[in-house]
Amino acid sequence: MSGRGATAPLTAYRALTFDCYGTLIDWERGLYEALQPLLHAGAVTRARDAALADFARHEAAQEAATPAMLYRDLLAETHRRLSREWGVSVPENVHVAFGRSVPQWPAFDDTVAALRYLKGHYKLVILSNVDRESFAASNRRLGVEFDAICTAEDIGSYKPDLRNFRYLLTAVAALGIGSHEILHTAQSLHHDHVPAKSLGLATAWLDRRHDRSGWGATVAPEQTPAYDFRFESLGALAEAHRAQLAQR
Repeated sequence: MSGRGATAPLTAYRALTFDCYGTLIDWERGLYEALQPLLHAGAVTRARDAALADFARHEAAQEAATPAMLYRDLLAETHRRLSREWGVSVPENVHVAFGRSVPQWPAFDDTVAALRYLKGHYKLVILSNVDRESFAASNRRLGVEFDAICTAEDIGSYKPDLRNFRYLLTAVAALGIGSHEILHTAQSLHHDHVPAKSLGLATAWLDRRHDRSGWGATVAPEQTPAYDFRFESLGALAEAHRAQLAQR
């Protein structure tokens, strides 16, 4: 469905640029499952969304403090921060295992079929707060070959840093596509929509938490940014594109 700023149809764009975790990969499910050893070790009774919100706060702080740290190491450090906050002591290998849990995080049920459809109509590009090794494992779950992959490891900073989006624009330009032909597609308003809009990109909000309150494993944006489209899944975006083609 169109959002508050849509001026062009989905069929007008030539590239879809994606956040991965929270958008294509069900990172809240993956994160919460990976947190179970820590929660159980301390008999922590935090509700699921409260535990995820604690994670979001510490992850964002760690990304700001150590922008060049590899994401698997940053996840391990975030886990250490959570253990201190929750008053739980676990062996070092438990922190390391959490940092290396990304390959086990599942894709959303609609992701693979939608990506395969969209691959026939767009260049597909990843912009993710992740390291290359972790993303390579996730990519095997996604079932398509992306035309470009931009990771935090490549860039040396984490979204919402504008450096990440400028790097993305350069990568997409190398495919012969201008910034006005990009639709940036992401779940996180904080990490993606605020900076993308500040650079004039069109955006599609995949509101994966549409049936839940709060912000889950992402920090809340200071204010809700404009977006051009809003869908509750990637499958819904693909269906909207298919419908627009049928109307031509």
